[in-house]
Amino acid sequence: MKSEPTEHTFRAFRNRNYALFFAGQSVSQIGTWMQRTAVIWVIYSLTHSAAMIGFAVFAQQFPAFLFSLFGGVIADRYARYKILLVTQTASMIQAILLAVLILTNHYVIWEILTLSALLGTINAFDVPARQPMVHEMVNDKADLANAISLNSAMVNMARLIGPALSGMVLQQFGAGVCFVINAVSFIAVIFSLLLMKFPDFQPPIVKKKVTSELAEGLKYLKQTPVISMLIVLMLCLSLLILPYDTMEAVFAKVIFKGDAATYGYITGCIGLGALIGSFLLASAKKGINLRMVLLLSIAILGIGLILFSRMSYFAWALPCAVILGLGSITPMSTSITIIQMEAATHMRGRVMSFVAMAYFGMLPLGSLLIGNTSQRIGAPLTMLCQGVTALIIAACFFVFLRSDCGELKEKNHSTI
Repeated sequence: MKSEPTEHTFRAFRNRNYALFFAGQSVSQIGTWMQRTAVIWVIYSLTHSAAMIGFAVFAQQFPAFLFSLFGGVIADRYARYKILLVTQTASMIQAILLAVLILTNHYVIWEILTLSALLGTINAFDVPARQPMVHEMVNDKADLANAISLNSAMVNMARLIGPALSGMVLQQFGAGVCFVINAVSFIAVIFSLLLMKFPDFQPPIVKKKVTSELAEGLKYLKQTPVISMLIVLMLCLSLLILPYDTMEAVFAKVIFKGDAATYGYITGCIGLGALIGSFLLASAKKGINLRMVLLLSIAILGIGLILFSRMSYFAWALPCAVILGLGSITPMSTSITIIQMEAATHMRGRVMSFVAMAYFGMLPLGSLLIGNTSQRIGAPLTMLCQGVTALIIAACFFVFLRSDCGELKEKNHSTI
Protein backbone atom coordinates (compact mmCIF):
# COMPACT_ATOMS: atom_id res chain seq x y z
CA MET A 1 0.00 0.00 0.00
CA LYS A 2 1.45 3.35 -1.05
CA SER A 3 2.02 6.08 1.52
CA GLU A 4 -0.16 9.17 1.42
CA PRO A 5 1.62 12.28 0.07
CA THR A 6 1.27 14.02 3.44
CA GLU A 7 3.32 11.24 5.02
CA HIS A 8 6.26 11.78 2.69
CA THR A 9 9.49 13.06 4.22
CA PHE A 10 9.82 15.85 1.64
CA ARG A 11 6.15 16.74 1.21
CA ALA A 12 6.75 20.42 2.06
CA PHE A 13 8.55 20.83 -1.29
CA ARG A 14 5.14 20.80 -2.98
CA ASN A 15 4.96 24.46 -1.94
CA ARG A 16 6.83 26.55 -4.56
CA ASN A 17 7.90 29.37 -2.22
CA TYR A 18 9.21 26.93 0.36
CA ALA A 19 11.14 24.93 -2.27
CA LEU A 20 12.82 28.15 -3.48
CA PHE A 21 13.60 29.22 0.07
CA PHE A 22 15.06 25.82 0.93
CA ALA A 23 17.31 25.82 -2.14
CA GLY A 24 18.65 29.32 -1.51
CA GLN A 25 19.14 28.83 2.22
CA SER A 26 20.90 25.48 1.69
CA VAL A 27 23.68 27.21 -0.24
CA SER A 28 23.85 30.20 2.10
CA GLN A 29 23.94 28.10 5.27
CA ILE A 30 26.98 26.16 4.01
CA GLY A 31 28.80 29.47 3.58
CA THR A 32 27.65 30.63 7.01
CA TRP A 33 29.07 27.53 8.69
CA MET A 34 32.30 27.90 6.75
CA GLN A 35 32.64 31.45 8.06
CA ARG A 36 31.75 30.49 11.61
CA THR A 37 34.33 27.69 11.63
CA ALA A 38 37.01 29.95 10.12
CA VAL A 39 36.39 32.80 12.59
CA ILE A 40 36.78 30.50 15.60
CA TRP A 41 39.92 28.91 14.15
CA VAL A 42 41.51 32.29 13.38
CA ILE A 43 40.82 33.58 16.88
CA TYR A 44 42.11 30.43 18.57
CA SER A 45 45.22 30.37 16.35
CA LEU A 46 45.97 33.97 17.30
CA THR A 47 45.27 33.73 21.03
CA HIS A 48 45.41 30.01 22.00
CA SER A 49 42.66 30.86 24.48
CA ALA A 50 39.35 29.04 24.95
CA ALA A 51 38.16 32.06 26.92
CA MET A 52 38.73 34.28 23.87
CA ILE A 53 36.63 31.90 21.73
CA GLY A 54 33.87 32.32 24.28
CA PHE A 55 34.24 36.08 24.07
CA ALA A 56 34.05 35.93 20.26
CA VAL A 57 30.77 34.01 20.43
CA PHE A 58 29.57 36.56 23.01
CA ALA A 59 30.42 39.42 20.64
CA GLN A 60 28.36 37.85 17.86
CA GLN A 61 25.35 36.71 19.87
CA PHE A 62 24.83 39.41 22.50
CA PRO A 63 23.73 42.18 20.06
CA ALA A 64 21.10 39.74 18.78
CA PHE A 65 19.85 39.44 22.36
CA LEU A 66 19.70 43.22 22.77
CA PHE A 67 17.69 43.88 19.61
CA SER A 68 15.71 40.66 19.01
CA LEU A 69 12.55 41.94 20.72
CA PHE A 70 12.50 44.96 18.42
CA GLY A 71 13.16 42.57 15.55
CA GLY A 72 10.01 40.67 16.54
CA VAL A 73 7.90 43.82 16.49
CA ILE A 74 9.31 44.74 13.06
CA ALA A 75 8.52 41.22 11.80
CA ASP A 76 4.87 41.60 12.85
CA ARG A 77 4.56 45.08 11.29
CA TYR A 78 6.19 44.71 7.87
CA ALA A 79 6.45 42.21 5.00
CA ARG A 80 8.84 39.54 6.23
CA TYR A 81 10.33 38.63 2.87
CA LYS A 82 11.37 42.29 2.39
CA ILE A 83 12.98 42.26 5.84
CA LEU A 84 14.92 39.16 4.79
CA LEU A 85 16.09 40.84 1.60
CA VAL A 86 17.58 43.62 3.71
CA THR A 87 19.14 41.35 6.37
CA GLN A 88 20.60 38.87 3.88
CA THR A 89 22.13 41.68 1.84
CA ALA A 90 23.59 43.18 5.03
CA SER A 91 25.02 39.77 5.99
CA MET A 92 26.68 39.51 2.57
CA ILE A 93 28.30 42.93 3.09
CA GLN A 94 29.55 41.82 6.52
CA ALA A 95 31.16 38.73 4.95
CA ILE A 96 32.80 40.87 2.26
CA LEU A 97 34.27 43.20 4.89
CA LEU A 98 35.60 40.24 6.85
CA ALA A 99 37.15 38.75 3.70
CA VAL A 100 38.85 42.04 2.78
CA LEU A 101 40.19 42.35 6.33
CA ILE A 102 41.75 38.87 6.33
CA LEU A 103 42.98 38.84 2.70
CA THR A 104 44.82 42.14 3.15
CA ASN A 105 46.49 40.61 6.23
CA HIS A 106 46.01 43.78 8.28
CA TYR A 107 43.75 42.74 11.10
CA VAL A 108 43.66 42.48 14.87
CA ILE A 109 41.26 40.70 17.21
CA TRP A 110 39.04 43.71 17.96
CA GLU A 111 38.28 44.19 14.25
CA ILE A 112 37.08 40.59 13.91
CA LEU A 113 35.02 40.96 17.09
CA THR A 114 33.45 44.20 15.80
CA LEU A 115 32.34 42.54 12.57
CA SER A 116 31.00 39.61 14.60
CA ALA A 117 28.94 42.06 16.65
CA LEU A 118 27.63 43.58 13.41
CA LEU A 119 26.45 40.15 12.26
CA GLY A 120 24.73 39.61 15.61
CA THR A 121 22.82 42.87 15.17
CA ILE A 122 21.70 41.80 11.69
CA ASN A 123 20.54 38.42 13.04
CA ALA A 124 18.37 40.17 15.64
CA PHE A 125 16.10 41.30 12.80
CA ASP A 126 16.65 38.30 10.52
CA VAL A 127 15.62 35.43 12.83
CA PRO A 128 12.20 36.79 14.01
CA ALA A 129 11.27 37.38 10.35
CA ARG A 130 12.74 34.21 8.85
CA GLN A 131 11.27 31.63 11.24
CA PRO A 132 7.59 32.72 11.05
CA MET A 133 7.84 33.25 7.28
CA VAL A 134 7.73 29.47 6.86
CA HIS A 135 4.00 29.75 7.56
CA GLU A 136 3.62 32.15 4.63
CA MET A 137 5.52 29.80 2.29
CA VAL A 138 3.42 26.71 3.05
CA ASN A 139 -0.03 26.68 1.42
CA ASP A 140 -1.16 23.40 2.96
CA LYS A 141 -0.84 23.79 6.73
CA ALA A 142 -0.63 19.99 7.05
CA ASP A 143 2.88 20.41 5.63
CA LEU A 144 3.96 22.95 8.26
CA ALA A 145 5.59 20.60 10.79
CA ASN A 146 7.41 18.86 7.92
CA ALA A 147 8.64 22.23 6.58
CA ILE A 148 9.99 23.26 9.98
CA SER A 149 11.73 19.89 10.38
CA LEU A 150 13.23 20.14 6.89
CA ASN A 151 14.53 23.60 7.84
CA SER A 152 16.46 21.97 10.67
CA ALA A 153 17.69 19.26 8.31
CA MET A 154 18.91 21.95 5.92
CA VAL A 155 20.81 23.77 8.66
CA ASN A 156 22.35 20.50 9.83
CA MET A 157 23.30 19.48 6.30
CA ALA A 158 25.17 22.78 6.13
CA ARG A 159 26.63 22.06 9.56
CA LEU A 160 27.97 18.79 8.15
CA ILE A 161 29.33 20.16 4.86
CA GLY A 162 30.38 23.69 5.90
CA PRO A 163 32.91 22.92 8.66
CA ALA A 164 34.44 19.98 6.78
CA LEU A 165 34.82 22.14 3.66
CA SER A 166 36.09 25.02 5.78
CA GLY A 167 38.75 22.79 7.33
CA MET A 168 40.08 21.88 3.90
CA VAL A 169 39.94 25.47 2.61
CA LEU A 170 41.62 26.78 5.77
CA GLN A 171 44.42 24.26 5.33
CA GLN A 172 44.98 24.99 1.64
CA PHE A 173 44.01 28.64 1.08
CA GLY A 174 43.40 30.33 4.44
CA ALA A 175 40.45 31.93 6.23
CA GLY A 176 40.00 34.76 3.72
CA VAL A 177 38.78 32.36 1.03
CA CYS A 178 36.21 30.91 3.46
CA PHE A 179 34.78 34.41 3.96
CA VAL A 180 34.71 35.04 0.19
CA ILE A 181 32.77 31.80 -0.35
CA ASN A 182 30.29 32.85 2.35
CA ALA A 183 29.78 36.26 0.72
CA VAL A 184 29.08 34.65 -2.66
CA SER A 185 26.67 32.13 -1.10
CA PHE A 186 24.26 34.93 -0.13
CA ILE A 187 23.52 35.50 -3.82
CA ALA A 188 21.58 32.21 -3.82
CA VAL A 189 19.23 33.12 -0.99
CA ILE A 190 18.69 36.69 -2.26
CA PHE A 191 17.87 35.34 -5.73
CA SER A 192 15.43 32.79 -4.27
CA LEU A 193 13.63 35.52 -2.31
CA LEU A 194 13.25 37.62 -5.46
CA LEU A 195 11.64 34.65 -7.27
CA MET A 196 9.01 34.08 -4.57
CA LYS A 197 5.42 35.23 -4.98
CA PHE A 198 3.41 36.38 -1.97
CA PRO A 199 -0.01 38.03 -1.70
CA ASP A 200 0.10 41.76 -1.05
CA PHE A 201 1.13 42.45 2.53
CA GLN A 202 -1.63 43.84 4.73
CA PRO A 203 -0.06 45.95 7.49
CA PRO A 204 -1.74 46.04 10.90
CA ILE A 205 -4.61 48.53 10.91
CA VAL A 206 -3.63 49.95 14.29
CA LYS A 207 0.04 50.32 15.09
CA LYS A 208 0.73 50.44 18.79
CA LYS A 209 3.83 51.72 20.46
CA VAL A 210 6.74 49.30 20.46
CA THR A 211 6.65 49.07 24.26
CA SER A 212 2.92 48.25 24.15
CA GLU A 213 3.48 45.46 21.63
CA LEU A 214 6.33 44.01 23.71
CA ALA A 215 4.12 44.11 26.82
CA GLU A 216 1.37 42.38 24.84
CA GLY A 217 3.84 39.66 23.86
CA LEU A 218 4.88 39.11 27.49
CA LYS A 219 1.25 38.90 28.57
CA TYR A 220 0.60 36.32 25.86
CA LEU A 221 3.51 34.18 27.08
CA LYS A 222 2.18 34.30 30.66
CA GLN A 223 -1.17 33.06 29.39
CA THR A 224 0.44 30.31 27.31
CA PRO A 225 2.58 28.17 29.65
CA VAL A 226 3.21 25.51 27.00
CA ILE A 227 5.24 28.13 25.10
CA SER A 228 6.81 29.95 28.04
CA MET A 229 8.05 26.70 29.61
CA LEU A 230 9.70 25.67 26.34
CA ILE A 231 11.41 29.06 26.17
CA VAL A 232 12.72 28.51 29.72
CA LEU A 233 14.03 25.11 28.62
CA MET A 234 15.76 26.66 25.60
CA LEU A 235 17.24 29.29 27.92
CA CYS A 236 18.76 26.60 30.18
CA LEU A 237 20.18 24.67 27.23
CA SER A 238 21.63 27.82 25.65
CA LEU A 239 23.32 28.90 28.88
CA LEU A 240 24.71 25.60 30.16
CA ILE A 241 24.85 23.00 27.37
CA LEU A 242 24.97 24.30 23.79
CA PRO A 243 28.16 26.40 24.24
CA TYR A 244 30.14 23.14 24.13
CA ASP A 245 31.16 24.22 20.63
CA THR A 246 33.56 26.78 22.12
CA MET A 247 35.77 23.82 23.06
CA GLU A 248 35.82 21.99 19.72
CA ALA A 249 38.91 23.87 18.53
CA VAL A 250 40.63 23.11 21.87
CA PHE A 251 39.96 19.38 21.47
CA ALA A 252 41.20 19.48 17.87
CA LYS A 253 44.46 21.30 18.59
CA VAL A 254 45.33 20.36 22.18
CA ILE A 255 43.69 17.02 22.99
CA PHE A 256 44.03 15.39 19.55
CA LYS A 257 47.18 17.31 18.46
CA GLY A 258 45.56 18.17 15.12
CA ASP A 259 45.12 21.08 12.73
CA ALA A 260 42.31 22.96 10.97
CA ALA A 261 41.28 19.80 9.10
CA THR A 262 40.93 17.95 12.43
CA TYR A 263 38.66 20.72 13.67
CA GLY A 264 36.61 20.49 10.48
CA TYR A 265 36.17 16.72 10.86
CA ILE A 266 34.94 17.06 14.45
CA THR A 267 32.46 19.79 13.58
CA GLY A 268 31.40 17.89 10.47
CA CYS A 269 30.68 14.70 12.44
CA ILE A 270 28.59 16.70 14.90
CA GLY A 271 26.74 18.08 11.88
CA LEU A 272 26.23 14.55 10.53
CA GLY A 273 24.58 13.48 13.78
CA ALA A 274 22.40 16.59 13.79
CA LEU A 275 21.42 15.92 10.16
CA ILE A 276 20.38 12.36 11.01
CA GLY A 277 18.28 13.69 13.91
CA SER A 278 16.61 16.27 11.68
CA PHE A 279 15.63 13.73 9.01
CA LEU A 280 14.29 11.38 11.68
CA LEU A 281 12.16 14.26 12.95
CA ALA A 282 11.02 15.20 9.42
CA SER A 283 10.06 11.56 8.76
CA ALA A 284 8.12 11.22 12.01
CA LYS A 285 4.50 10.17 11.68
CA LYS A 286 1.70 12.59 12.35
CA GLY A 287 0.70 12.63 16.01
CA ILE A 288 4.15 11.76 17.39
CA ASN A 289 4.71 13.06 20.93
CA LEU A 290 7.13 15.90 20.22
CA ARG A 291 7.64 16.63 23.92
CA MET A 292 9.02 13.13 24.50
CA VAL A 293 11.23 13.50 21.40
CA LEU A 294 12.51 16.75 22.91
CA LEU A 295 13.41 15.18 26.26
CA LEU A 296 14.97 12.10 24.64
CA SER A 297 17.17 14.25 22.42
CA ILE A 298 18.41 16.23 25.44
CA ALA A 299 19.33 12.94 27.13
CA ILE A 300 21.17 11.79 23.97
CA LEU A 301 23.00 15.14 23.92
CA GLY A 302 24.10 14.60 27.54
CA ILE A 303 25.35 11.07 26.79
CA GLY A 304 27.20 12.33 23.71
CA LEU A 305 28.94 15.07 25.71
CA ILE A 306 29.99 12.59 28.41
CA LEU A 307 31.36 10.08 25.86
CA PHE A 308 33.19 12.70 23.79
CA SER A 309 34.77 14.26 26.89
CA ARG A 310 36.36 10.93 27.80
CA MET A 311 37.98 10.33 24.39
CA SER A 312 41.71 10.88 23.93
CA TYR A 313 42.04 9.00 20.62
CA PHE A 314 40.76 10.95 17.60
CA ALA A 315 39.27 8.02 15.64
CA TRP A 316 37.17 6.97 18.63
CA ALA A 317 36.04 10.52 19.23
CA LEU A 318 34.35 10.88 15.82
CA PRO A 319 31.50 8.37 16.48
CA CYS A 320 30.94 10.11 19.82
CA ALA A 321 30.75 13.42 17.96
CA VAL A 322 27.97 11.95 15.79
CA ILE A 323 26.03 10.96 18.93
CA LEU A 324 26.63 14.45 20.33
CA GLY A 325 25.30 15.99 17.12
CA LEU A 326 22.27 13.68 17.09
CA GLY A 327 21.09 15.34 20.29
CA SER A 328 22.46 18.85 19.81
CA ILE A 329 20.09 20.58 17.38
CA THR A 330 17.01 18.38 17.76
CA PRO A 331 15.96 19.93 21.13
CA MET A 332 15.96 23.41 19.62
CA SER A 333 14.24 22.43 16.35
CA THR A 334 11.62 20.38 18.20
CA SER A 335 10.94 23.25 20.62
CA ILE A 336 10.57 25.69 17.71
CA THR A 337 8.22 23.28 15.92
CA ILE A 338 5.96 23.07 18.98
CA ILE A 339 6.10 26.83 19.56
CA GLN A 340 5.32 27.68 15.92
CA MET A 341 2.34 25.33 15.91
CA GLU A 342 0.98 26.63 19.23
CA ALA A 343 1.52 30.38 18.77
CA ALA A 344 -1.33 32.58 17.55
CA THR A 345 -0.79 33.99 14.05
CA HIS A 346 -0.77 37.65 15.09
CA MET A 347 1.73 36.93 17.90
CA ARG A 348 4.11 34.68 15.99
CA GLY A 349 6.78 37.30 15.25
CA ARG A 350 6.92 38.49 18.85
CA VAL A 351 6.92 34.94 20.21
CA MET A 352 9.86 34.08 17.95
CA SER A 353 11.63 37.23 19.13
CA PHE A 354 11.40 35.94 22.71
CA VAL A 355 12.74 32.59 21.50
CA ALA A 356 15.60 34.41 19.78
CA MET A 357 16.21 36.44 22.94
CA ALA A 358 16.42 33.27 25.04
CA TYR A 359 18.86 31.72 22.58
CA PHE A 360 20.94 34.77 21.66
CA GLY A 361 20.85 36.09 25.23
CA MET A 362 21.98 32.99 27.06
CA LEU A 363 24.28 31.49 24.44
CA PRO A 364 26.85 34.32 24.59
CA LEU A 365 26.77 34.32 28.38
CA GLY A 366 27.11 30.54 28.31
CA SER A 367 30.03 30.82 25.89
CA LEU A 368 31.81 33.16 28.30
CA LEU A 369 31.04 30.79 31.20
CA ILE A 370 32.13 27.61 29.40
CA GLY A 371 35.16 29.26 27.79
CA ASN A 372 36.47 30.55 31.11
CA THR A 373 35.64 27.30 32.92
CA SER A 374 37.52 25.21 30.37
CA GLN A 375 40.45 27.61 30.62
CA ARG A 376 40.59 26.86 34.36
CA ILE A 377 39.74 23.15 34.68
CA GLY A 378 40.34 21.92 31.11
CA ALA A 379 38.01 21.17 28.21
CA PRO A 380 37.43 17.44 28.98
CA LEU A 381 36.22 18.01 32.55
CA THR A 382 34.10 20.99 31.52
CA MET A 383 32.36 18.95 28.81
CA LEU A 384 31.80 16.08 31.23
CA CYS A 385 30.02 18.48 33.60
CA GLN A 386 27.89 19.75 30.72
CA GLY A 387 26.82 16.20 29.87
CA VAL A 388 25.74 15.48 33.43
CA THR A 389 23.89 18.82 33.55
CA ALA A 390 22.00 17.96 30.33
CA LEU A 391 20.72 14.73 31.91
CA ILE A 392 19.61 16.67 34.99
CA ILE A 393 17.75 19.23 32.83
CA ALA A 394 15.94 16.45 30.95
CA ALA A 395 14.86 14.89 34.25
CA CYS A 396 13.71 18.23 35.71
CA PHE A 397 11.49 19.10 32.73
CA PHE A 398 10.12 15.58 32.28
CA VAL A 399 7.13 15.86 34.64
CA PHE A 400 5.85 19.21 33.34
CA LEU A 401 6.26 18.49 29.64
CA ARG A 402 4.61 15.09 30.02
CA SER A 403 1.54 16.20 31.92
CA ASP A 404 0.64 19.88 32.16
CA CYS A 405 1.76 20.84 28.63
CA GLY A 406 0.02 17.81 27.17
CA GLU A 407 -3.25 18.71 28.86
CA LEU A 408 -3.01 22.34 27.74
CA LYS A 409 -2.24 21.31 24.17
CA GLU A 410 -5.31 19.07 24.03
CA LYS A 411 -7.39 21.91 25.43
CA ASN A 412 -6.07 24.37 22.84
CA HIS A 413 -6.76 22.00 19.93
CA SER A 414 -10.28 21.31 21.18
CA THR A 415 -11.08 25.02 20.97
CA ILE A 416 -9.75 25.56 17.44
